[in-house]
Amino acid sequence: MYFLPRSVCKGLTMRGQTLSLYDPSGIERKRKMKEKNASSGYFVLLGFSNWPHLELVLFVVILMFYMMTLIGNLFIIFLSYLDSHLHTPMYFFLSNLSFLDLCYTTSSIPQLLINLWGPEKTISYAGCMIQLYFVLALGTAECVLLVVMSYDRYVAVCRPLHYNVLMHPHFCHLLAVASWVSGFTTSALHSSFTFWVPLCGHRQVDHFFCEVPALLRLSCVDTRTNELTLMVMSSIFVIIPLILILSSYGAIAQTALRMQSTTGLQKVFGTCGAHLMVVSLFFIPIMCIYLQPPSGNSQDQGKFIALFYTVVTPSLNPLIYTLRNKDVKGAVKRLMGWGREM
Repeated sequence: MYFLPRSVCKGLTMRGQTLSLYDPSGIERKRKMKEKNASSGYFVLLGFSNWPHLELVLFVVILMFYMMTLIGNLFIIFLSYLDSHLHTPMYFFLSNLSFLDLCYTTSSIPQLLINLWGPEKTISYAGCMIQLYFVLALGTAECVLLVVMSYDRYVAVCRPLHYNVLMHPHFCHLLAVASWVSGFTTSALHSSFTFWVPLCGHRQVDHFFCEVPALLRLSCVDTRTNELTLMVMSSIFVIIPLILILSSYGAIAQTALRMQSTTGLQKVFGTCGAHLMVVSLFFIPIMCIYLQPPSGNSQDQGKFIALFYTVVTPSLNPLIYTLRNKDVKGAVKRLMGWGREM
């Protein structure tokens, strides 16, 4: 009988598990342990580390946009709640949109600011899962809510005599709940599929937050099924809502052009134009990211596109809806006591 030297036997022991020379599963066991270590540790969010000279500038700019998002959206929420003249379906849905934008930006921007400020750019595995879930849930819910808002405008312009019946408060609440539930349910499916994919061992996510395409690039297996699922679900919650929104505004445009009142026509195009601008700023960047395979995206380009719809768009929504909105201006005057009730 032959015996191996102690040094060799020591090399065949890994964390308390002895790997037999005659056990072909030893290599497989190592691979599984690497995957386990990757999934139980943390991720490194590379973000904009390729441009270290831009990180301080990005920190200041993003912080300014984030503060604009917080102030602007909280302003709409509180004003809609405090002023009874704004207790209408349009401002109820606008308040929901503002709350969605607050949650959406908060799910990713604070982590980005921390990573831009200091050398540490890590996020725990659990933190990455939670961030991915909420980013997907809130983004999907916003897609559905924008459809609901376009339907509200369609009823207001095309069927004004039936508006109070069709947009009953109880029905409006159901539509809002449906938007939120659809987002969180779909996100559960997406997140599960993404985190079931085994990782190759390295933890460097080439993005500034945990996003599906960036995480799929870490996989050491074929991800075509995941990419197909992503494209199908994105088509359902991006293409179909966009078609419904454009159909609603096509009907609104036809009705508005038949109006003889110039004031009514200006009011319709003012309100609907603001909503269409919000839709464009939200849907166009998302289509650039989610409606093509992750391998088809330029990673640096994808970061800046994602930066636009996670940072810039939510901060512009309050400005778009309030700058030329007479109802909001009147509510502010009443709240500050600057004018009589209208």
